[in-house]
Parts: sequence; structure tokens; C-alpha cells
Amino acid sequence: MSGLDLARLRAETPGTAHGIHLNNAGASLMPAPVVEAVKAHLDLEARHGGHGAAERAGDRLAAVHGSVARLIGAAPDEIALTESATRAWLMGFHALARTFGPRERILVSRAEFGANVVALRQVARVTGLRVETIPCDADGRVDCAALARRLGPDVRLIAATAIPSNGGLVNPVAEIGRLARAHGIPYLLDACQMVGQRPVDVAEIGCTLLAATGRKFLRGPRGTGFLYVRRDWIDRLEPVMLDHFGAPLTAEGYAPRADARRFETYEHDHAARLGLGVAADYALALGLDGIAARCKDLAAQLREGIAAIPGATLHDLGPDPAALVTLTFAGIPAEAVRAQLAEAGIAAGLSLHAAAPDDAAARGLPPLLRLSPHYYNDADEIARALAVLARIAARA
Repeated sequence: MSGLDLARLRAETPGTAHGIHLNNAGASLMPAPVVEAVKAHLDLEARHGGHGAAERAGDRLAAVHGSVARLIGAAPDEIALTESATRAWLMGFHALARTFGPRERILVSRAEFGANVVALRQVARVTGLRVETIPCDADGRVDCAALARRLGPDVRLIAATAIPSNGGLVNPVAEIGRLARAHGIPYLLDACQMVGQRPVDVAEIGCTLLAATGRKFLRGPRGTGFLYVRRDWIDRLEPVMLDHFGAPLTAEGYAPRADARRFETYEHDHAARLGLGVAADYALALGLDGIAARCKDLAAQLREGIAAIPGATLHDLGPDPAALVTLTFAGIPAEAVRAQLAEAGIAAGLSLHAAAPDDAAARGLPPLLRLSPHYYNDADEIARALAVLARIAARA
């Protein structure tokens, strides 16, 4: 049992009054305290202007780094706040890539997110290094034995996705981290679908950098994300793009900050950042263990119900799947199923080829319907969604 007060959580989630939200892997419904924090700061800006509001909210703004750090077991000086997970991942990756050269290698998980794949291919084209996909084991996860066999002095980076966008797979992120640390290879983890859904401890995982978003399971505002940079790597990485905040001017030129905020810039959305901090505090107050238990239970209910619908096929992998449930119906495009769910007041997502292009190609996946419950969903909502899916399948 999760021990969460479902009635309270639903009362604090205004969006639950407007339909069934099963697209938390796309963007969750924000809890009321997050919404209130964002609105309050916008009101403050309306009264005092952006600079005046920032001065008045200085203590709360400064506390956001600490809230995010506690969420993943990091220190505040290891956190850079960004406008998105994509921005965070790219900033970290391109700082590393400045030192890559021809005939060197990057090892990546098969289910890497499409935006990451573009950056990997771009750098490979410019530098001449090779991007190699790590094989999967029988469960679809990164095969750590195969990864170990591929490690060598020419490997400059291991990049992996904790929970891919196109299904419930959970990769063995800590085992990957142990291999990376043992060989002194930097390890960049995309944790977008894990942060806010399951406990994350960067010390246990052993990653060098971690990128995540606010809008998914963390339930923060859109336009927020963060980059974790392990302290012993901060001074080794100079961002490709700097301004006078990340690297103050000196008589000799400039000097990057000594903390991870060298990856930040002066101008950003203060209201959204405050919302991100409240979202992190909200998740911490509930407890990530309880959140994880509730998400797993709801996803299991969905998978069990879908498996009983004639013509439905589940496409999730792994022995411990996360709360991203992907499926297809024989003879009905995923887009059409999603549209019919929307007509019934149920928000669902799609997992398209671009979500994880290499994995989609390897498995021959068509566009998938993606249902991603969160802890504030209740059993009645799951049952209603399954009933609508059954009716759609029966009409096919």
C-alpha cells in the first residue's frame, strides 16, 4: 500500500474535475500549491515588475536549487535549473563533446530519446567519432554484460535513458553507473520519466550528469527542467554557451562559476522556477516510495485490463515496468483510439517513432497509444478507461 491520502490529493489537483488524465508521461496535472506559487509570482511581477518581484522573492528563488537537489540526493551546488530537460541534456552533452575526437566512441542505450539521438548524430558527423548502441538483454533492458565487453580507453561517454518514452521499460541505471565509475567514463542519464515517479539517488546511480523535466511525473510547470553535474566534474566542463551569469567577466576575460550554475543564464522564468521548487517539495513531502508504489499498482491494473481486451497488444518491456503503458489495437490506428478516448473525456498520449527511434526501428513498432497514470488517479478512473477501450475494440 502507498499510504497516500487519495481524497486529499484529488482535492489538491483541480484538473481531476475536468476529465480522466492518463497522460502524465507527457505532462501531469499540477497540484494546487504549484499553480498558486506560479500565479502568485506573476501577480508580484504585475505589481513590481520582473526585477522588483525577483528581489522580493529572492529567498524562495534561492531555495529552489536545494529542493531539486534533495529530490535526487544531490547538493544544491550540483544543480543547474533550465528551461527543459532537452536544454539540460544538450548543455551537458555538448560540454562533454568539446573534447571528443575521431575514432573515439560513445555507447548509448537503444531506447534513447529522439532529441538526444539528433545531438549524438550531429556530433558524430562533425567529429568523426562513432556512436554505438548497447545491446539489450532478453527483457529489453541495457545488457550490462555486453556493455562491459565494449568498454575501453576510446569510450568517451555512456548515455542512457532511465525509463524510455515509448513504454514501461526501466533500465538498470545503477549497474550502468558502476561500470562507468570503474572505468572512469562519464555517464549521462536522461531521467525525464523517472524523476517524480520513482526514487532517484544520484550517488546510488553513479551518473556524472542527469537531466530531467518538471512537467512530467514531477507535476511542475512546463518550461522547467534541471541538470545535475557531479561536483568532481563541474570544473572539467565548460558550457558551449555562456553569459555573464554563468561566467562573470574578469580583467583577463571571464571565469565560469565554480558550481553547476555555470550552465544557467541570467534570464529565465522566475514564476516557473518557483513552481518547480514547490513541485519538488510536494513530491518529497508525499514520499517517493509511496508515489512509486501507487504508480506501479495503477499501471498493473491497466495492463491486466488491457490484456483481457480482444485485439489489444501491450508493447511494454522489462520485469518491473513503470507507469507508461503502451498498446495497439488490431485494425485501429493509435491516433484514432486516442481521439475516441478524448471524446470520452480521457486524456491519453501517443508514442511515435521519434520518441525512441532506434528502439522503434529495432522492434518494428507502429505509433503506440500510451496511458500513463499517476498517484492521484483512482480505481474508478482506471475502470472507466478500460471500459471505453473495450468498447472501441468491440467496434473495430
